Amino acid sequence: MIYIILLLLSFSFTYFIKEYAMKKSLVATVNERSSHTVPTPHGGGIALALTWFLGLIYVYMIGEIQSNLFYALLFGVVISVVSFFDDIYELSAKLRLVAQSLVAIGGLYFLGGFESLTFGVFDIQNSLFTNIFAFFMIIWFINLYNFLDGINGYAGSEALFLSLAAFVLFGGSHFLVLGAAVLGFLFWNFNKAKIFMGDVGSTLLGYNIAIFTIYYANQEATNFWIWIILFALFWFDATLTLIRRKKNGERLSQAHKKHAYQRLNQSGWSHFKVTNYSIGINIVLFAILYFIANVFVAFFVAMVLMAFVMRFVDKKKSFD
Repeated sequence: MIYIILLLLSFSFTYFIKEYAMKKSLVATVNERSSHTVPTPHGGGIALALTWFLGLIYVYMIGEIQSNLFYALLFGVVISVVSFFDDIYELSAKLRLVAQSLVAIGGLYFLGGFESLTFGVFDIQNSLFTNIFAFFMIIWFINLYNFLDGINGYAGSEALFLSLAAFVLFGGSHFLVLGAAVLGFLFWNFNKAKIFMGDVGSTLLGYNIAIFTIYYANQEATNFWIWIILFALFWFDATLTLIRRKKNGERLSQAHKKHAYQRLNQSGWSHFKVTNYSIGINIVLFAILYFIANVFVAFFVAMVLMAFVMRFVDKKKSFD
């Protein structure tokens, strides 16, 4: 019952924010990075975040989430608030990086750090190395999720997939809470979007995924690779695009439209088609994890899949 209530809250919050934004002309302007052509209200992530934190507090109060995970996730309020002001005032990159570093440190503090990084044949348990790695991973996940929030339903459907897949694999009421919060927003964002998520939602989702990755890896080291496989569609695209742009000598802070989903859209695919194909790829990634017992073999198969996906995108629209 609580999940239905949260779904309705997210749905209603998003609607009221959409209406308010329209009245106040708080719309996302079309620029060189945009994949949309019509100014559209933004800030739907506020509804997502409010619903998520309300649900998170509820599952903590009834004892269905561990304290360290709860406080680490709750610390995401910081990135949501900073991103809220960034949506309105366009804060400097340095200030955003400071805020992201703060939440990375805070999240790691509440989780008790990142204990071990396993590669199957050997483990890295040096706490200095693992925590530095985790610190940069959190910052990268925050940013890459923001980068890949660019077309209707894309970022929201990824979060919904991760919530449901993680619930199947790990259990946990917090995943259903997140899924309900995202689904209520997605009603207004999928296909012909009536409102966008904005940084306030995308950065929070990236932070949450990083925290889940570290928390479950601390329970069982191989769980790290499970999350990496589940999240492969986003981090593979973002990381490969960054490497390619660096190799081309581009200024990395410059706005661009070179991510795989953007190039598919430029090739003539609609937002709806790109998002639906991404859902299909995610289902295949889940199937790889579910049916291949060895997580490292599953990771290899997943990377082969992602390489084929990127090769397909390159043929549709080359990376200039």
